[in-house]
Amino acid sequence: MRRTFPIIASSRAAWRGFTRAMKTYTATPADRDRQWLLVDASGQTLGRLATQIADALRGKRKPTYTPHVDTGDFVIVVNAEKISVTGNKLADKRYYRHSGYPGGLRSRSLNDMLERRPEEVIRLAVKGMLPRNRLARKQLTKLKVYAGPDHPHAAQQPKPMETQP
Repeated sequence: MRRTFPIIASSRAAWRGFTRAMKTYTATPADRDRQWLLVDASGQTLGRLATQIADALRGKRKPTYTPHVDTGDFVIVVNAEKISVTGNKLADKRYYRHSGYPGGLRSRSLNDMLERRPEEVIRLAVKGMLPRNRLARKQLTKLKVYAGPDHPHAAQQPKPMETQP
């Protein structure tokens, strides 16, 4: 006995008895649910911590992740001055900047950067792990880094972010 199927919107898949595939979910700016996360950087390895922060800023830890929509969370990093690195990177790793004039290339070691501006070390590490586009520059503004244990974002009630060691 031959089974007959009703014709639904003249689709061949429906005629053959197959179900239609589901549409891919795409987040919109109205759908996003942003959290405030708190990270304690003391004793953490710089690169490993920066990858987890970059994933949280982009929203890759959420099931609603969409590459072209900013679905990430705000991240507060405290104790940036107590970050650790492996090997001899304190002396060997260099940070370069250029003044724009001929011969204007300047460099500092990681040890100097941690003494002068420890917040910039984490910000630059996270920036290097984000894509190079307008959306990533917008996502980087959600990163708040502080050298000490205090931060002015208590009103946002940040939740501690679980980090792998």
